[in-house]
Amino acid sequence: MSGISRSIILFCLSACVIGMLPGCKRSSPPGAREADWPYYGHDAGGMRFSPLTGISRNNVAHLKAAWEFHTGDISRGENGRQKSSFESTPIMVDGTLYISTPFSRVIALDPATGREKWSYDPHIDLSAHYADGLINRGVSTWLDPARSEGQPCHRRIFIGTIDARLIALDASNGKPCTDFGHDGQIDLKADITRIDYLGQYEETSPPAVIDDLVIVGSGISDNDKADMPSGVVRAFDTRTGVLRWSWNPIPPNSTSTPPKPGAKGAWFTGAGNAWAPIMVDPGRDLVFVPTGSASPDYWGGFRRGDDKWADSVAALRGKTGQFVWGFQLVHHNLWDYDTAAPPLLATISHDGENVPVVIQGNKTGMIYVLNRDTGAPVFPVVERPVPQSHVPGEQTSPTQPFPTAPPPLVPHTLTVAEAWGLTPQDRAACREEISRMQSDGIFTPPSLKGSVEIPGIIGGLNWSGGAFDPQNQIYVAFVNNIAVSARLIPQSQLPQTEREARIGKLRAEVAWQRGAPYGMTRGPIFSPDRVPCNPPPWGMLVGVNLASGRIVWKTPLGTARDIRPDLPVENWGVYGFGGPIVTASGLVFVAGTAGDDYLRAFDIETGKLLWQGRLPAGGQATPMTYRVNGKQFVVIAAGGHGKLGTKQGDSLIAFALP
Repeated sequence: MSGISRSIILFCLSACVIGMLPGCKRSSPPGAREADWPYYGHDAGGMRFSPLTGISRNNVAHLKAAWEFHTGDISRGENGRQKSSFESTPIMVDGTLYISTPFSRVIALDPATGREKWSYDPHIDLSAHYADGLINRGVSTWLDPARSEGQPCHRRIFIGTIDARLIALDASNGKPCTDFGHDGQIDLKADITRIDYLGQYEETSPPAVIDDLVIVGSGISDNDKADMPSGVVRAFDTRTGVLRWSWNPIPPNSTSTPPKPGAKGAWFTGAGNAWAPIMVDPGRDLVFVPTGSASPDYWGGFRRGDDKWADSVAALRGKTGQFVWGFQLVHHNLWDYDTAAPPLLATISHDGENVPVVIQGNKTGMIYVLNRDTGAPVFPVVERPVPQSHVPGEQTSPTQPFPTAPPPLVPHTLTVAEAWGLTPQDRAACREEISRMQSDGIFTPPSLKGSVEIPGIIGGLNWSGGAFDPQNQIYVAFVNNIAVSARLIPQSQLPQTEREARIGKLRAEVAWQRGAPYGMTRGPIFSPDRVPCNPPPWGMLVGVNLASGRIVWKTPLGTARDIRPDLPVENWGVYGFGGPIVTASGLVFVAGTAGDDYLRAFDIETGKLLWQGRLPAGGQATPMTYRVNGKQFVVIAAGGHGKLGTKQGDSLIAFALP
């Protein structure tokens, strides 16, 4: 292809993204402008690509903090509360910035100054035990075409709270839209069975909006029991809150008690829920749902078969919820390899054609590029034999789907010979630890003696997901590279195992998986000096050219400056949460690393670090960017992460050129 024709194609792809060409339906909601960030992922399909160019490779080194807003919502684990994690990505529309806090409060801000306009408090129970702790990842918006500007709830803000309520607010003043549900809210737990306690069933991601529907999945506690609540996905009328349709990734249980070994057509499970953000294609009337693990995560003897459509990406008809197609990324999941990353809708240049695709990453570190209309892989996917389980009652899938391109973004093996450490003593301890476990590479099933799971439970790709630059055809993702151990424990031995964990003799999480014959323990495989036993980098920013399916660069992301200043200065990269965004000026902005508190900018074509700005606390969130009064801002939540142990705070901080 000539340079001229390639430039034309790339211009068209970019123009279609921002709605410049006829026949390309805008993915922004009514009232949104090019300078806005109206969705969690900028556009309805979640590309996280901004057409703004005010901040460029030539001037990004001059970025400075422009304003900082303190939400006041922070919990350090005192007074019976869990620790908070500030994971929210703001949206910007109609000249206002909207943010959610770890306490599920919604705050509207002046985007130029960070001054508060209004706030809404749903008064969640802060002392309850929530599966994911105190978090919320953002809000969504809908403009009512039947109401004129100035009328109540002309524009609505939707939030799903950690205690599983769906709330509609008037975007102009933060008051509940009383015509929605009951006085502005819906209790999402009301029609869900098998919920045992507040916090077992929750909402963490922003709702999806398509036409006059608001769509939610759910967050469901991992590993509590075999028959967890249903992972049903539901669509509600944006005006009234009336349920319009529902879809269950896993058909309802065919038995209310555990089936006998070998029973056909019976399963005893739940979950398969969509806890990551759901994306939509309004032009195709399609909703793209990423689903997680069936319950319990680490033993599947009561849920034989592939467990469809858990651990998949599914396309549903927007108006009806009718199933259109599905693609399963992990069969009979035993590793907590959720489809945690949001689906990303884009158009790629492939074999001389422009192909609308869904880019779906997984905790395995594998990227699946699927035709958006049919679900057929654009790059071939092959079923390869994988290690099999010897645990009584378990029946592993004989194969798993591996894309032929792009290659895995993280390592898939950890052998005794590959054991790593800061000192010879560290390496020897890691070799001994790995030698005690089964370690046959990715998809090594959990075992009674313990198994090496690589990548571990945080990925690969987690909810951080990726971003796509249509101009350069480059997909960028923040990936983790940490191995964990997973061991099945007979129920009779769990009390003793739990006691060992409480007194520190066992450094691992213990979960009962009630109703199954086995509970489990899992934890990172670290050396005595508390560094990973697998070789670095442990956190990476990776650029993938999706026109060719090749990795074009890898950059270790972050240092251990803020958690282990005693470590050597080498840039080994550190694991974390928080995704990248890309801009039309060729920049990637990302924070996320658990090792140091910085927002960084990289060159999209080379992966070269161009700038870093100090944050007041951990930046375990995805940034966003917008323009107001001619100035471009980059904004990120910097409040740390309770589970990762990063510095906590309550700051929303904006950077801009002087």
